[in-house]
Amino acid sequence: MPDDDRAQLAGSERAPASGTRVLAQQIPAGEPVEVTLTLRGRPLPEGPAARGQDAVLADFAADPGDADAVRRVLERYGLAVTDVSLPTRSVVARGTAAQLHELFGVDFVRYQNDEQGEFRGRRGALSVPAELAGIVTGIFGLDERRVARRRVADPAAAVQLRPLTPGDIEQRYSFPAGDASGQTVAIAEFGGAYFADDTAAYCHKFGTPVPTVTPISAGYPLLTAADIAALPASQQQEVLDESVEVMMDVELVAGLCPAADVNVYFAPFTEKGWVDLLDAVMTAATPPVALSVSWGLAEDSTDWSKAAVTEINLRLQAAAQMGITVCVAAGDDGAGDQESDGRAHVNFPASSPWVLAVGGTQLTGGQEVVWWEPPGDRAHGGASTGGGVSTVFPRPSWQDVHVASLNIGAIDGRVVPDVAAIAGEPYYDMIFQGADSPNGGTSAAAPVWASLIARVAAGSAPGTPQFLTPLLYAPGPGGEPVGTVVCTDVTSGDNRSTGVDPGYAAQPGFDAVTGWGTPKGSALQAQLAG
Repeated sequence: MPDDDRAQLAGSERAPASGTRVLAQQIPAGEPVEVTLTLRGRPLPEGPAARGQDAVLADFAADPGDADAVRRVLERYGLAVTDVSLPTRSVVARGTAAQLHELFGVDFVRYQNDEQGEFRGRRGALSVPAELAGIVTGIFGLDERRVARRRVADPAAAVQLRPLTPGDIEQRYSFPAGDASGQTVAIAEFGGAYFADDTAAYCHKFGTPVPTVTPISAGYPLLTAADIAALPASQQQEVLDESVEVMMDVELVAGLCPAADVNVYFAPFTEKGWVDLLDAVMTAATPPVALSVSWGLAEDSTDWSKAAVTEINLRLQAAAQMGITVCVAAGDDGAGDQESDGRAHVNFPASSPWVLAVGGTQLTGGQEVVWWEPPGDRAHGGASTGGGVSTVFPRPSWQDVHVASLNIGAIDGRVVPDVAAIAGEPYYDMIFQGADSPNGGTSAAAPVWASLIARVAAGSAPGTPQFLTPLLYAPGPGGEPVGTVVCTDVTSGDNRSTGVDPGYAAQPGFDAVTGWGTPKGSALQAQLAG
């Protein structure tokens, strides 16, 4: 039932998937596709003040009339609407490729690359029937390209370095006493699986109780070891590689917050996966005090659509106003952030003004310096902390610092990261498939900070928790920024990478590679209590 009167969907333009080969210019007409549509809503209030889940979702919610209009159109085109969530402005529906082509004018493509194998993609912009113009703000799930990446260290090399134990982390970063009792910590995962036996072995190794860990599907199956064993060999290895990240995140939180509830959300590594996962966290029965995110992609990568960045950022804003501090890894590829155009880039969602962006350090001669392994990026056999100045998000009013962008003519953008923790040598102790398997990266620094926030919250007076990031830039009792009081300054190193040399450099005070520095947990708790 075609509509001649149509409107192009703003921000929906999708470039050809990078680093891929086109296998086919179309896909089978009957191929099933699930989509998440995001709808318009009222702007959230300005500022980061925490207001609680109910108040934020009431402001964020879609209009019921808009949702009804979307449902009617989708069903008219033969799609099955499986979920309508007014609080998150989201509608989920299923249909065939032919139905979605007719409804949204989508041009499907079958791609292949070395990282992902074969997958469904699309090119160009989308359109909607005129009656939905201005109501629908995004359509996600048509394209399966990967927009979430992370790093795995070499466990064989790392195990020789005496990787950090939970006790080492607590001592180095002056964690306040406690076990995070009464707190909920959420972890975002894109692929992989959770192995409870490894968590139990890790906790047993260090003599800590095993926390309550709950895997939650946000559109990705909760795989068991038997499920993985039944996959083709190539898929088995991919899932196991992704599971290394899952287990590192969980074990770090488990070792530092043994009495917390740990909710692990699994989503596909697509734009739809990001939206669905954040929707699930926003509407959780018990909102977490912190969400750890060890994944990301350059904010201006052509693999992002503008609509996806906008919708993800809106959900991060809602989370921040609920009092959830979303701790996001700044990336492991230095100032170039896996892009090869010779310009500096920063990772998203670390560049969002509604998260705590976490950079990386390493131990050298007993001192923490900027994490850098030559030549500074994974594509050429090294790694280093992400960091720099956003070209997408202006610097928020509360971020009262200035760092000049390496990109000539760039905006005065959000500066990344806000803080840091160890990401490189000596890495972190962990267990994977029953064996010692140390790992690191800013992927590990993010859950360390999430764990600290939970420990601080457990020792604080009850009430709505606060989004931490703006507080670091606010003046403390002596007039100095709180970040200088609650962090140890890192002053040595830089994050140059292939094609971007020099990168950003550490310096006294705030900088664009380690932010305010590494945590002094007890000082943080004292500042927040005051």
